[in-house]
Amino acid sequence: MGEQLAAAVDALLDDLIGSGTEVGLQVAVIHRGRTLVDAARGVADPRTGAPVERDTLFWAGSTAKGVASTVAHVLVEAGDLADDLRLVDVWPEFGAHDKGAVTLRHVLLHTAGVPGLPADTRATDLCDWERMCTVIAAAEPWWEPGTRFGYHAKTFGFLVGETVRRATGKTISTLLRERITGPLGVVDEVHFGVPERLLPRVARQVAPDAPGSSAASASPRPEPGSPLDRAMPPGVVPDAGYANRRELLTSDIPSEGTMSARGVARMYSALLGPVDGPDDDEVTLVSPARLAAMAEVVFTGMDEVMGFPTSWAFGYSPARPNDRGRPGSTFGMIGMNGSAAYADIDSGLAVAVMRNRFSAGDMTTIARLDRLIDDGLS
Repeated sequence: MGEQLAAAVDALLDDLIGSGTEVGLQVAVIHRGRTLVDAARGVADPRTGAPVERDTLFWAGSTAKGVASTVAHVLVEAGDLADDLRLVDVWPEFGAHDKGAVTLRHVLLHTAGVPGLPADTRATDLCDWERMCTVIAAAEPWWEPGTRFGYHAKTFGFLVGETVRRATGKTISTLLRERITGPLGVVDEVHFGVPERLLPRVARQVAPDAPGSSAASASPRPEPGSPLDRAMPPGVVPDAGYANRRELLTSDIPSEGTMSARGVARMYSALLGPVDGPDDDEVTLVSPARLAAMAEVVFTGMDEVMGFPTSWAFGYSPARPNDRGRPGSTFGMIGMNGSAAYADIDSGLAVAVMRNRFSAGDMTTIARLDRLIDDGLS
């Protein structure tokens, strides 16, 4: 089964790269702890012709929100945090404008009510951790916590990261290394801020209108004054140029991140069950009870920021790219540039897809790969 699936994925990747649909791709598939696919194709940097390798790092946008949520769940599992920890109890400044009732649960569910940023926020502001946390702590809430859902596009990572920093005394990147990527042997492959020494391994994101591109143009900017515009002002809307900026790649901005497919797939596989660590010891990140809670669909309704109906699990999207997953089984995150990582409890499957064709909102490739993987294991 594994050899046939790997061959089928290889053939699809060859077609996607050969046709010009994609520039560079990675795909990792792990089934109940066993790696079935670890594939890399195409060009990491069109300027140099450098090929995509299995350890190439890709800016993956909001796919990193699933990593940030995983850090929080691992800490709760260990007793270092609690789901209903009030942020104000570890971060007193956050209580401004009567936000004292906001809990970690509200943050992970995007119901905290603080998705907004000042209209003049610039990309470089995101690199200043203290500045961003001060702005968010001083923000007026859009709604009473827990009463509405609204995607916290940029504020999510700072909310999770500052809460865990205040509670443990360690940054979210340190905790990611200590609790997840270190034990799994992928410390160099999943990042919020990329260490300077690893920057040469980061694939260059390619604009959809670059010469030879067959991809659609980038998504239009949010309507001025709309909830999405207030949550993601013009200065922080990602595009290929944004994703290639050195200062953004190397800063902890945990609503987005940079990773390899095999690295983040190992993380999701270790949430599902035991995975062999680098010293041949078995690593399991959470208990079965915590795993079930993470994947449970806890909200279905209108997204007050994005403006359309949605469903949400406990820190993750419950949507699988091919729309076949069972609610309560599938959980993960898709990035706006079409990268994705997720797990499926029923099948024991962990999947990750990385790409450097920055066609915002284009889910065609990950949906095709997901259908192929699903069919290959059925």
